[in-house]
This record gives sequence, structure tokens and C-alpha cells, in this order.
Amino acid sequence: MSEQASLIGLSGFEVMRLMAEGTGPRAPIAELMSMSRLEAPEPGRVIFHATPERRHYNPIGTIHGGFAATVLDSAMGCAVHSALPAGKAYTTLTLEVKYLKAMTDQTGAVVAEGRVVQLGSRQATVEATLRGPDGTLYATGTSTCMVIGR
Repeated sequence: MSEQASLIGLSGFEVMRLMAEGTGPRAPIAELMSMSRLEAPEPGRVIFHATPERRHYNPIGTIHGGFAATVLDSAMGCAVHSALPAGKAYTTLTLEVKYLKAMTDQTGAVVAEGRVVQLGSRQATVEATLRGPDGTLYATGTSTCMVIGR
């Protein structure tokens, strides 16, 4: 049985809890973006840790904006997922990122916190922040997700 098949019948929160415990499947994007840890999730809220590395650089010598966008999108999507019952899923409809400060490979591990603002039967609104180890705010994000499934 595949890892995904073993998740059938679980709520989004149960899936997030298994991921946080290290017993659920890890998304391949997590390795690419150096997302090292998912803290104990709550329904409608998740916290990810990620480390910007030299391999995430753009040509001008800072971390590419796609790193922040991907980590924020992951945190927001998982926040929505953590609030969904079994049989429901989501997909991102809109994503807006505001970049506030450049990151480098010296920034250290950043923390992305995603929070559901509103969850309806067809769509969810969610927001997230990306902060450095000292609390510096590097980026914020908002998203609208479509809720799909029975």
C-alpha cells in the first residue's frame, strides 16, 4: 500500500499530526526547500521550519523569492488541510507574497506559520508569516484555496 493510500479516511489534522510525528509521508518539496520540521499542528494552524541555503540563491547573491513563496504556500496549504475533514482536499487558487527583507545562507532556520482566516464549504482564506531565528519578519503571504471533495 502506498503512503498516500494509507491516509484515506483520515482528517487533514490527523495527516498533519502524523507528518509532525515523522510517521506520515513527507512531501518531496520539503527536501528541495530544506523544510526540516513541522511542529505540532492545530486545526487551522501549522508551523514549518526551513533553512535557506546557498542552493536557493538567485543570480544577485540572495535567497530566491521562490524559496519564501514555496515555504509560505506550503504552510498556508497545510493550515487549510489541517482544518479539513476526511474526504476533503484543497488546491491553491491565489497566492500573494510580500517580501520585506532579503535572506542569505547566513539567515539561519526560518519559521513559517500558516493560519486559516476563514474556512467555508468551497473555499478557504489563509495567511502566513516567515520569520528568522531572531524574530525578523522576512515575508508574509495570503492565499485563497479551493476546497474540493465530497
